[in-house]
Amino acid sequence: MFHPLDIKAPIPVRFNNPFDYEPDALCRAAVKELQSKLPVNPIEGKMYGVLIVMNKGRLGYLQAYSGQIENEPEGFVPAVFDYLQPNGYFKIHEAEISSLNHMIAQLQASEEYKEAQQQLKDIQQEAQKVLDEKRNVMQAAKALRDKRRKEAFISEQEHNEMIRQSQFLKAELHRTKLTYNEQIDAAKQRLQLLQDKITAWKRERKLKSDRLQYWLFSQFSLLNARGERKNLLDIFRDYYLLNSAARTRMVQKLSASADKTEDKNISISLLPPSGAGECCEPKLLQYAFLQGYKPISMAMFWWGPAPKNEVRQHGSYYPACNGKCKPILMWMLEGLETNCDTASNNTEQTIEIIYEDSYLAVINKPSGLLSVPGKSEKPSVYSILKERWKGENEPFMVHRLDMSTSGLLVIARNLSVYKALQKQFLHHEVSKRYVALLPLSFLEKHKPTDGRITLPLTPDVNDRPRQMVDHINGKSAITEYHVVGKTKYGKDNQEAIKIQLHPQTGRTHQLRVHCAHKEGLDTPIIGDTLYGKRDERLWLHAEHLEFTHPITAKDMSFDSTLL
Repeated sequence: MFHPLDIKAPIPVRFNNPFDYEPDALCRAAVKELQSKLPVNPIEGKMYGVLIVMNKGRLGYLQAYSGQIENEPEGFVPAVFDYLQPNGYFKIHEAEISSLNHMIAQLQASEEYKEAQQQLKDIQQEAQKVLDEKRNVMQAAKALRDKRRKEAFISEQEHNEMIRQSQFLKAELHRTKLTYNEQIDAAKQRLQLLQDKITAWKRERKLKSDRLQYWLFSQFSLLNARGERKNLLDIFRDYYLLNSAARTRMVQKLSASADKTEDKNISISLLPPSGAGECCEPKLLQYAFLQGYKPISMAMFWWGPAPKNEVRQHGSYYPACNGKCKPILMWMLEGLETNCDTASNNTEQTIEIIYEDSYLAVINKPSGLLSVPGKSEKPSVYSILKERWKGENEPFMVHRLDMSTSGLLVIARNLSVYKALQKQFLHHEVSKRYVALLPLSFLEKHKPTDGRITLPLTPDVNDRPRQMVDHINGKSAITEYHVVGKTKYGKDNQEAIKIQLHPQTGRTHQLRVHCAHKEGLDTPIIGDTLYGKRDERLWLHAEHLEFTHPITAKDMSFDSTLL
């Protein structure tokens, strides 16, 4: 498991931040060795990771992959908990759940079930047809009686005959309804018996699945740098109650309720997500702690084709995910000196005021500055303008830019102007244009010079703020683009491809995903740490903004150059 590393490079004083890092020379050397042993063109992609460790004064690395494989390849650290043993608890109970799945699928596909469904459908259709015919006969007979009454005087005998006819037809309709209702009830009962079986099996499957998942989470006992242990259930519960205000409020509300059946809802809200504990990072740290190795630094990379909905670049480094890994790593890194909290939260940043009057302002936001305050105390466009307009106005953020994106923003100085500008955005009356820089490899994709990207987006619930393409449940996201040509950028004056992006919708990370995803431009924007590779900054800039001034009705047009 321990792979010696023969390299002359400085050893970091602190462990790197797994959620925001640039791989050091040690990690890059270890990754290079690992990649040389991996398949060149794997059929499926997978996340791999390395952990640089010190073993009794000897430098080396551990390697891991995310998830579990029944026939584990040699040289990788083992799973935190191996639940794939052929005759183990998990496999036995998984087989029971699989058996229920088979029983449900078999009954739903059976001739008996299909016949019961079809019989009910046929009887209902036949009943509707026959009853409609009888109602038509009744209406026709009534029309003839009414016509007869208008045409001539009718005798008492004929009048009584008309009444008998009407009563007979009504009674006949009623008898027919009763007959068909009995047949429909019988068909429904036959189908319901089968559906009750399916419902009972599904209920049993859910119960077994929940119990198995709960058991599985309890078996993942994870060490931290102090040698203390916690299972996944305790790790996520403690993390959620400390860091998730929504979950904390829910627990407080349900705990105060007299209805103790709500305890189950509390437990569910604090459970780990599926697959927690199986990523590279916890596997690597767990093995290092068990062996008494000192962790130095770590790095993760994707190898192979990307999943259909996600953006993953072959060979690119990625940070640890927030949903599954963050609670675990916050626990496991306790007792280890890290870079997680070394960055200052109060870095001085300024904004360029492009235009300002009593009603609104247009500013040029630098890359790295938040648009609105986050959980930390980092400055934002909002906080800077609030201080600038202190005692005069409150900033109203009409729209936002990602922290890493630079460029033009319009901010209202009162509620009525805010609402008027929001209305313009809602009705697509605001013109926005972005400029982005792509690596020269974009030319190899042979994309049209002009095009339209329509990829619906949805949040990656296990790794926010990342977004995924979801053609079924995603929200519509449309971007028009134009390739401008080659340009120079950055401190080293490197070459890149400049493109203009015109978003027709305003989804989170829309432009970044539409550029990076294989169904879009298949080329991440330079410096995109979430969907591509790190650079001195994210080279995405809101360069043009055009709207109508809500008070003066003048056309307002602004341009800003990507520096």
